[in-house]
Amino acid sequence: MKLCFNEATTLENSNLEKDLTICEQNGYDYIEIRTMDKLTEYLKTHTLDDLATYFQNHHIKPLALNALVFFNNRDEAGHAAIIQEFQEMMHICDKIGAKYVVAVPLVTTEKILKKDIKQSCIEVLQELSNIAESHGVKIALEFVGHPECTVNTFEDAYDIVQAVNRDNVGLVFDSFHFHAMGSNIQNLKNADGSKIFIFHIDDTEDFQIGLLTDDDRVWPGHGAIDLEAHITTLKQIGYSDVVSVELFRPEYYQLTPEETIEKAKTTTLEVISKYY
Repeated sequence: MKLCFNEATTLENSNLEKDLTICEQNGYDYIEIRTMDKLTEYLKTHTLDDLATYFQNHHIKPLALNALVFFNNRDEAGHAAIIQEFQEMMHICDKIGAKYVVAVPLVTTEKILKKDIKQSCIEVLQELSNIAESHGVKIALEFVGHPECTVNTFEDAYDIVQAVNRDNVGLVFDSFHFHAMGSNIQNLKNADGSKIFIFHIDDTEDFQIGLLTDDDRVWPGHGAIDLEAHITTLKQIGYSDVVSVELFRPEYYQLTPEETIEKAKTTTLEVISKYY
């Protein structure tokens, strides 16, 4: 299994250029690039060609652009903006060779019928799938384990992906999000492993289901998530591609980026090496 670094892990104590250098030094195979902040900052002083050249000349490669946020249940103007942003992402993927775009569902306090959420997600993901096909890019739907996210369980996300029924549309399996809203491990056991595109590894403090937030994340293996059940099940259903460490812990942002990236690798490998 290949090792990936998600840039959220150094959101407040590093930038894309530093992340790349330190991850390369630590032997990471891939990086998930945060487009809304770190890539935007990078492009103020560099070009996409600069980034493409870096990847051509180094071991580390771009796994995904993270993320196309709040893609579903938008008004007409909001939907048009999502499509434009996604097309811009395709240009970036073409330039640097990223394989995936992570798509995050709408987070809102508005009550929306589940059937309308599902229908919107299916329609938008099919539209994005059509655009992505000619670029050789896949879309990874990431459910978010919080009550205010319109798609917040594995069950609902997998149901949507099955209904979309496109080879280039699948899921991000994030251990934190799976745990945070009490998703059912049996549903993962029954899933088609080829529909899991990216595995986000993380852990969390032991707070109540439904009240967990990203700030509660901790190093893999240092929290309350049954990572053994997650990893053994992913292996059983045939997933063996990439593990991407993604944390949002405020106290970890007080470390140097070198400390954060090294610790993220060490703790991830301590967990993963038992199974892969």
